Amino acid sequence: MICRSSPYRTVLRDNAVPTIFDLTSHLNNPHSRHRKRIKELSEDEIRTLKQQKIDEAFEREQATQELNESNEQNTVSEEGGEEQEEEAVPLTLEERENKDYLKSLFEILILMGKQNIPLDGHNVDELPEGIFTSDNFQALLEYRINAGDEVLRKRFEMTAVNLEYCSKTQQKQMLEICENCVREETLREVRDAHFFSIVTDEVVDIAGEEHLPVLVRFVDDSHNLREEFIGFLPYEADPEILAVKFHTTITEKWGLNMEYCRGQAYIVSSGFASKMKIVATRLLEKYPQAVYTLCSSCALNVWLAKSVPVVGVSNAMGTIEEVCCLFNQSPQLLVELDNTISVLFQNNEEKGNELKEICRSQWTGRHDIFEVLVDLMQALVLCLDAVSSDSSIRWNNFIAGRAFVLSSALTDFDFIVTIVILKNVLSFTRAFGKNLQGQTSDVFFAASSLTAVLHSLNEVMENIEVYHEFWFEEATNLAAKLDVQIKLPGKFRRAQQGNLDSEVTSENYYKEILSVPTVEHIIQELKDMFSEQHLKALKCLSLVPSVMGQLKFNTSEEHHADMYKKDLPNPDTLSAELHCWRIKWKHRGKDIELPATIYEALHLPDIKFFPNVYALLKVLCILPVMKVENEKYEIGRKRLKAYLKNTLTEQRSSNLALLNINFDIKHDLDLMVDTYIKLYPDKVEFQEDFIPSNNSEVAEDA
Repeated sequence: MICRSSPYRTVLRDNAVPTIFDLTSHLNNPHSRHRKRIKELSEDEIRTLKQQKIDEAFEREQATQELNESNEQNTVSEEGGEEQEEEAVPLTLEERENKDYLKSLFEILILMGKQNIPLDGHNVDELPEGIFTSDNFQALLEYRINAGDEVLRKRFEMTAVNLEYCSKTQQKQMLEICENCVREETLREVRDAHFFSIVTDEVVDIAGEEHLPVLVRFVDDSHNLREEFIGFLPYEADPEILAVKFHTTITEKWGLNMEYCRGQAYIVSSGFASKMKIVATRLLEKYPQAVYTLCSSCALNVWLAKSVPVVGVSNAMGTIEEVCCLFNQSPQLLVELDNTISVLFQNNEEKGNELKEICRSQWTGRHDIFEVLVDLMQALVLCLDAVSSDSSIRWNNFIAGRAFVLSSALTDFDFIVTIVILKNVLSFTRAFGKNLQGQTSDVFFAASSLTAVLHSLNEVMENIEVYHEFWFEEATNLAAKLDVQIKLPGKFRRAQQGNLDSEVTSENYYKEILSVPTVEHIIQELKDMFSEQHLKALKCLSLVPSVMGQLKFNTSEEHHADMYKKDLPNPDTLSAELHCWRIKWKHRGKDIELPATIYEALHLPDIKFFPNVYALLKVLCILPVMKVENEKYEIGRKRLKAYLKNTLTEQRSSNLALLNINFDIKHDLDLMVDTYIKLYPDKVEFQEDFIPSNNSEVAEDA
């Protein structure tokens, strides 16, 4: 409390910790009952004390001014001292020139990374015989020399024009140093935040080799949830080897302590799900608090469909992606599809307009992807048929050829029955998955609805014959509309040739090969992903004030927060602090709105007054299932997608990719140069870096 009329009036420091005092404790303490009261000052005494404070302040100001003047006088002598220290370990002229030279090389490499310029230039096979051309790195180096870089000019003025200025090996070594230094800037922030989650994206092809993109989630110093790209991991076909390398890279190479990992999620393409699940299981065995969750950027139904271990489902998902990609590549194709939809839905224009809008978006990532696809099937097939059979020059050979192939794939009965069964099975999880990507309150209540979803799926499994009969009938009706013959897959028919006893019907075949394994897999996958720990974490979302309000402030986070007890600064006071947190929001002012998200709660001015709540919210925030509220902090994934889209497969580089995606991260050229000199002292000499290029003899002859 502050007495406003007292001469002793003060203000709290910025780092003061608020404390609750018991103002009645002295009544029960016999030693403090007869404590003397503070003397009440007269007005003259108050004026005297105020004058003393003014005089003291004036004296302090004078002393500070004299100190500053003396510091200015000593600056020259201090600079001289620094020069003497530098002179104690002077660099030779050769060492200084070599550092400047390496710095120039690093500047060129960083520029190439940021601007997404591939290292290699023209392919040698593309050049006429007798023509020599330098790669992009050497071309930029020559341009810099011509622009007046004296360090490089002096270095290379006596060098033959057909010699490489910097060997491929040295380029690779320097790029690795650039990559590590840029990555370290992000990792330093992650370590400061303590807690983080690991997310991987779909396997990508980089220069002919499969790699796994790795992203990290953490809450930075400004209380913002960020998702940053930190590098590629070479993909291994053996999941056990992949799990070991994944763990080794994160802990040893990147220096993250997995004891602080609180979540892991894997966005996978069809066929990779089972392997990544083994990786998740191995990490969970070592770090039980690294909860295996869904990623907020991937719809649950899409993730479940990609994870189904049935070949027909994997093929169907690949076909759907190719169809969407083809139409997105050509605006003319989209116009053609719009016209086809208008004709088919002329009696229901509202539905037709809705489908047109969907077609112009990334509809393959929707929760209702299979409902949309079934509605679009006839329009897609008619449009592709029209394009592939058009004899005019309206469509180029590539589009016409792809249209023919994809039309044949869509009109295969195996594809039709697969998407119809997926549509019906995943209809039970659609609302649940949509809530997981909704507001914080939606995610909280979704955790409570999982039991009902599993109950419905188990009921389907118990009566699979009845359900499959309805699903198969729907598939046959759709096939009839598309004039597709109902038949068993050709591969199965060929395998059964000569087997006279085989009388398998199409309906029974698809029940055993598709419906049963799909339902079983989805039930098991939901149980594995939404483990007891995961559900406990989601139920802790009742800490968010808006969720508290919907629950009438009758919440019990203490029970669910037990799993995070070791992460709290003061676990013994958690119960009392949660009670104060609830009271704060229950008795708030009428004009104060309840924060609706973790992001809003973390940015409250007084959140640090509730240290345990603050710690819990930060841990919950980084769970991969929670969406990044502020889109500008989710740029890591967007830039990764942009890099992969804009860069040819053979020109991709894991080193340059990191520089391109994290182009706004600061870099220390001096640190890069010093690191290179320490790691490769034997290659510092300029002469060892000159290696004749492959075209040197040709160039000399020319």
